[in-house]
Amino acid sequence: MDLLGRVTGRLHALDWLAGALLGAGLLAVATGVLPYGPASDVLARIGPLLVFLATVIVLAELTGSAQVFDVVAAWVARAGRGSYAVLFALCVVFASVTTIALNLDTTAVLLTPVLLALAGRVGIAAVPLAMTTVWLANTASLLLPVSNLTNLLAADRVGLSPTGMAAVMWPSQVAAIGVTAVCLWGFYWRRGRRGAERYVPPEPPRPADPVLLRVCALACGGFLAVLLLDLVPLWAASSAAALVVVAAFARRRPRELSWSLVPWRLLVLVPGMFLVVETAGVLGLDRLLASAVGAHEGPLGVLRTAAVGAGFSNALNNLPAYVAGEGAVPAGHREQLLALLIGVNVGPLVTPWASLATLLWFERCRRHGVRIGLGRFMGTGLVLAVTGTVAAVAALELTS
Repeated sequence: MDLLGRVTGRLHALDWLAGALLGAGLLAVATGVLPYGPASDVLARIGPLLVFLATVIVLAELTGSAQVFDVVAAWVARAGRGSYAVLFALCVVFASVTTIALNLDTTAVLLTPVLLALAGRVGIAAVPLAMTTVWLANTASLLLPVSNLTNLLAADRVGLSPTGMAAVMWPSQVAAIGVTAVCLWGFYWRRGRRGAERYVPPEPPRPADPVLLRVCALACGGFLAVLLLDLVPLWAASSAAALVVVAAFARRRPRELSWSLVPWRLLVLVPGMFLVVETAGVLGLDRLLASAVGAHEGPLGVLRTAAVGAGFSNALNNLPAYVAGEGAVPAGHREQLLALLIGVNVGPLVTPWASLATLLWFERCRRHGVRIGLGRFMGTGLVLAVTGTVAAVAALELTS
């Protein structure tokens, strides 16, 4: 096989998709379908987002390699003291905190294999733990700018600091997590007990490198503290934390540092997706969405906006759904914009491509031999998408 064959033979279907989207976007710019001005504006807007995405994934990957997540997962299982119901509650909290503090893609990429391994260690079904990660990766991503790329995109338009956003969105976040927990228990955990009310807690793990584990844990904690204090831009905070962790690995385990840690697929997919959506907007998508979203900020108006965001996310993907929907929301309608965020964060649970986190999660499950029936995934996801979105919007309205 020639060099091209060897290279393309390693490409995943998502790599081909990412390349196709970027190619289509660049072609639209080259042919003048998408004017250079709007194209450069959108790329400049997502530049800091791409830096954050690259550095936070590197931080999360190396933190996982240092066994921070394994230690926490084992602690969660031991804290449950053998009670299946308590373990369920702790896993919900664990997945929610990971999403809120370290981004939904971290939950999908790193927490999924940790909880799947935990399922084997304590002798319970893997599917309930897998669904916990993918659902909470999406529905627990409302609270902070760092929690979801859509939140980062909305930061300037919403005009809220991290603490300000948390103060506004916490009721919606609590409502979304609460509905998710009810659906998880009813659809998956209750049936996954296999008739057992208890499990055997695992032995505490022995980290291969305790020093490296402590450094990574402190770097993640420092990143979260800087984020909440709003001291520096998000991309700068994630870059500094990643630099500390990379330096620690360079000193203690340099062989684990490689360019493969960088999420190249996402760094190609995201700009391609934005260029394609910007092109679609020029061709008439903006007018269509403006008509669908409307300009009313009453209870029905914000629910309508959230529903459009959720529907468009499941039809295409939540990132372009937010960008296109944002342009349809009138200036100054902050509550309507927050409702759009609820729709694109809580709503993309029906189709496998509705969010990047879900795509990454499916790949992780496949690698671990865990099969999720697509019919059941979409059916239960539809129930949660509808009830979770309505509950979160209602909470936003009641506290506004």
